[in-house]
Amino acid sequence: MRSWRQRRRVSQLDLAIEADVSARHISFLETGRARPSREMVMKLAEELEVPLRHRNRLMVSAGFAPVYPEREVRAPEMEVVRQALEKILAGHEPYPAVVVDAVWNLVAANSAAGMFMEGVPAELLQEPVNVMRLSLHPDAMGGRLLNLAEVRAHLLHQLRRQAEMSGNGLLAELHDELASYTYPGVDLNVAHVPGPADILVPLRIAAGDRVLSMFTTIATFGTPVDVTVSELAIETFWPNDEETAAAFRGERG
Repeated sequence: MRSWRQRRRVSQLDLAIEADVSARHISFLETGRARPSREMVMKLAEELEVPLRHRNRLMVSAGFAPVYPEREVRAPEMEVVRQALEKILAGHEPYPAVVVDAVWNLVAANSAAGMFMEGVPAELLQEPVNVMRLSLHPDAMGGRLLNLAEVRAHLLHQLRRQAEMSGNGLLAELHDELASYTYPGVDLNVAHVPGPADILVPLRIAAGDRVLSMFTTIATFGTPVDVTVSELAIETFWPNDEETAAAFRGERG
């Protein structure tokens, strides 16, 4: 519990106020001088926004059974979730959309997302396919991004932040792997300074004789009580200009 409190940069006093207990009690819980109730573990985990997977671990460490189930996406009980994902992915055509898990492994994708796999070496497409790895690997999208330096900086910052906030060591390992990639002839220190007309950092991708410019949005399920569902994210790609929109519609400029 202490590590999660420190990760959230919350003092014992602040946590005690939010949980409606004394700071002394929080201190006793963290040092093992007091044993928390099941309800107290749940309350403190909620206040600290601990991921469901780690809430289960906190419950076990406190001597209680895990609270949140973890089902495979393909499990029969997850049919309603699969249907929702399929509708979102299909509804976003003709633009790309993917579903990823907690470490950015690909769970599902629509047909338009196939553009991200074109020309990618077979070893990068072996299960599990990692979307972040595809995005920055020099033999995948990393070799096609025309604004690689700024996209790389943004994605690495995002990964590092996620690793810190989630306590997921696999994300930290993925960050270090991606940060080690080299791109001969590319100056990774060149950063675009946002101008008055800029709204978002786009992905500018070379696609044959065209340049596709896209931005992304990420959505998650609200109020999940299943570990797997809580870790799913839907990333949708949107055209940043009419030329890109026309390309996805199959129109020639």
